[in-house]
Amino acid sequence: MSVGLLLGAERDRSSADPTPQDTTPTTATRTPATSPPPSGSLCRDETQAAARRAGAPGPLVRVLRLRTKTSEVYICRDPAGALYYHANSDENSWIEGETALFLTGVTGEGDHYEVTATDGTTFSVTAKRLLIVHTDGSKEPQPAVR
Repeated sequence: MSVGLLLGAERDRSSADPTPQDTTPTTATRTPATSPPPSGSLCRDETQAAARRAGAPGPLVRVLRLRTKTSEVYICRDPAGALYYHANSDENSWIEGETALFLTGVTGEGDHYEVTATDGTTFSVTAKRLLIVHTDGSKEPQPAVR
């Protein structure tokens, strides 16, 4: 299931339930104080906007970018050291809540990052692959493409 399909399933579940389901945790997880200050390329404008809405304390820099057959995934860091996940399933548009998924609370370092959405779906990201573990336990590996 791609990010877009996951978002569609979440939207379908939301329309059946009168209480909206938000897949974005409300607080960002801080990495240890030993994390180096952010440096490098700034993350996409769409990611900057989503991070501001989530309360990030400044601009995000890109830590990792992964392109799979069906998704483009970014791991970004804010000036305080918190990590964020932002993925999109459409090459031609970036629409938060439809084609794109922004999550706070990412853990990890180096080349392995992980985050769990509020519905229990876990996203594990390395430079070589995205692994989505669905709430039913099924795994969806997505290898990197060039």
